Amino acid sequence: MAGSKITIDPWCPFCKQTVAKPEEQVNRKINEFTSGKCQCGAFYSCDPTGYNVGAAMVEAIAGACNDDWDLAWELLPDEDYLTGRIEDYDEKTNQVVETKNLDGRKVNGVLYFVRLHNDLSEIAHRKQSQNAGESPPAPSAGTVIIEPAKDPKRVKKRASKASVQKMVQDQDIDGLVDLVFDDLRTLRFLQRLLYTPDEELLWKTIHSIGKVCARFSTRQPGQVSDLLHRLFAACSDSASSSWGAIETIGAIIAERPDILGAFATHIPQYFDDASRQAPVLWALGSIAKARPDIIRKTPFYNIIPFLSHEDPTIRGLALRLFGRIHLQEAESRIAALIDDTAALTIYEDGVAIETTVSEQAATALNLITQEGER
Repeated sequence: MAGSKITIDPWCPFCKQTVAKPEEQVNRKINEFTSGKCQCGAFYSCDPTGYNVGAAMVEAIAGACNDDWDLAWELLPDEDYLTGRIEDYDEKTNQVVETKNLDGRKVNGVLYFVRLHNDLSEIAHRKQSQNAGESPPAPSAGTVIIEPAKDPKRVKKRASKASVQKMVQDQDIDGLVDLVFDDLRTLRFLQRLLYTPDEELLWKTIHSIGKVCARFSTRQPGQVSDLLHRLFAACSDSASSSWGAIETIGAIIAERPDILGAFATHIPQYFDDASRQAPVLWALGSIAKARPDIIRKTPFYNIIPFLSHEDPTIRGLALRLFGRIHLQEAESRIAALIDDTAALTIYEDGVAIETTVSEQAATALNLITQEGER
């Protein structure tokens, strides 16, 4: 909490966004707690006294399971869900009170958070297979694979700028993941690498941060949310766009849109700066590949004119984005670029891809056609 501030809005421990005041549910029974749901999907319940946290925890798990109590009792912590709590919460004012006392009242409330790793139906299917003695079904696309717990008795490694840079150069994602669990400074060193003048190293760093955060967030999503907040803060510096902050934000969200997708709504604000238009288009296009529905909720219609931009990189990145969100409304304008042979470079997974506006237009039209046939 900041300096002398006594009260602060409650926040989600997973995505660090402000959460609404927990409310009584429609079918609330006697002795049940007020509850709510964060934009990232976490479910939370409130124990206003702080003396019934166990019961609040159980209700939060059940709430996350849409009140399927049979399923809730079968779930295992870490394997199926993550938990978090915010203490010193005052339900009356919906504030976290640093002093634990407000207007002469003692503040002991607790917000208890539960976030499922995967979709409810997938968890239920896996539990049914386990109960029947069958092999668990193969994970479907988009399923979050939980990073194995680290041995608490292991000898922890210390991160250094040189070791992190070498792992990025070698694209040693496994090594970086192990290192970040041992030493949180790994994320700081990775962020500093974004300031490199070496374009190849920059894009390797962006890719590495996205992949590392995807796996690290299955155990410590709050740390990844903190990194996103630092990157957005860096974007307040107009010079930061050339250092990959916006692209890195996009890479991280693209890997975990299930819990970080709400951050995508803040990216279009940088379109007003001409020097940031390409990074913003790349970031939105990367997220759209995983979750086009998230980008569809952002104000993207005002960027359709980018298809006529004088810079072929802007035209190409706009096509990459519009194809991935299946923008049928711009199909005719996209088709008009099918003979545009201007060359550009687009980075995918840290690798430079030489392409043309024409190729991007063809890809976009193909994606739009495929979506229309469904």
